[in-house]
Amino acid sequence: MKLKRVVVTGLGALTPIGNTVEEYWNGLVNGASGAAMITHFDPSKFKTQFACEVKNFDPTDFIDRKEARRMDPFAQYAMVTADEALKDSGLDVEKVNKLRVGVIWGAGIGGLKTFQEEVTNFALGDGSPRFNPFFIPKMIADIAPGLISIKHGFMGPNYTTVSACASSANAIIDALNNIRLGNADIIITGGSEAAVTEAGMGGFNAMHAMSTRNDDPKTASRPFDANRDGFVLGEGSGALVLEEYEHAVARGAKIYAEVIGGGLSSDAYHMTAPHPEGIGVVAVMQNCLRNAGLKPEDVDAINTHGTSTPLGDVAELKAIGKVFGDCAKDININSTKSMTGHLLGAAGAVEAIASILAMENGIVPPTINHSTVDENIDPALNLTLNKAQKRTVNVAMSNTFGFGGHNACVVFKKLD
Repeated sequence: MKLKRVVVTGLGALTPIGNTVEEYWNGLVNGASGAAMITHFDPSKFKTQFACEVKNFDPTDFIDRKEARRMDPFAQYAMVTADEALKDSGLDVEKVNKLRVGVIWGAGIGGLKTFQEEVTNFALGDGSPRFNPFFIPKMIADIAPGLISIKHGFMGPNYTTVSACASSANAIIDALNNIRLGNADIIITGGSEAAVTEAGMGGFNAMHAMSTRNDDPKTASRPFDANRDGFVLGEGSGALVLEEYEHAVARGAKIYAEVIGGGLSSDAYHMTAPHPEGIGVVAVMQNCLRNAGLKPEDVDAINTHGTSTPLGDVAELKAIGKVFGDCAKDININSTKSMTGHLLGAAGAVEAIASILAMENGIVPPTINHSTVDENIDPALNLTLNKAQKRTVNVAMSNTFGFGGHNACVVFKKLD
């Protein structure tokens, strides 16, 4: 069976550095930091008092007020970005065969704010089970693709992938494979997350996973810097319209890039820590290259997982050195989490968009906030430090890894 080709025809983004794809891209190339003191709740008693929040967002600008109240923020984010991506794709949703259009979405946690509020209200009560009838449908992670499909009538494959911070990269790979195999013509994919809550911040602080640089939030996310002290929690959403190549050409669609491969692996090592030698990360990139039919020298840019944790950053760069060998020094390596923070289940989607736009514009966004060299990192690597770099990018890879040892890697190519 010959696999079908898959292309990207629409993009949508809601991020801490921009509420549309255009704003997001401008923030990336200008090295903007989305980190600031938390406004969603009073963080004064928390070890970490800052995050990369979505800013100036009112869901009722996009969603009916009554409907918006029935959605957790993570689902609101999903709806808004899916709509932006569909509009960008130029798809006429009334004329398309809706049985051949699916939604495959990623969320690592889902409706955390809803869960926190409902359980807190119960605990403060007299023990009577007074729960909102929308508690469960607002909270469950699979409600986002469900709501997108309900709005537009899409009846193809519909589900959520959950693999912690690799969730939306997994969703993109599943969407790729479903179209490759002929199960759908179009799939809206991506991911969303809204975990900047008391429970989210408190939980990650208890793990000692996040930066506590409260005196200077804007520079706290500093991947590859010797003084990095943990990730900065972010929130938002990214959406991509993936489409079978011939279907896209037949309707005259704008094509951003071709999705030519995806790889998966497991560290099989630890609940939260990466394997120190990056064995699983080596495997996932090798699997991705093999799946795409590429050689190491074909890759021009890698958007790393690069969360700004002491162990993770070094392990990933060691793995890149093992996979790409002498070619590694010719690749533009970056971490856009230095600007957006870590969007957890939405990270793979927003970083895939960054990779695609780097190809389209011939600019690799920077890794900001770097000031001190880490002697454990190979100095020959081009980490695209502090300033965007112009270069032709024909092939771009995006890495995303999750707690539990889940690794996902997606690769995009300029359309021949």
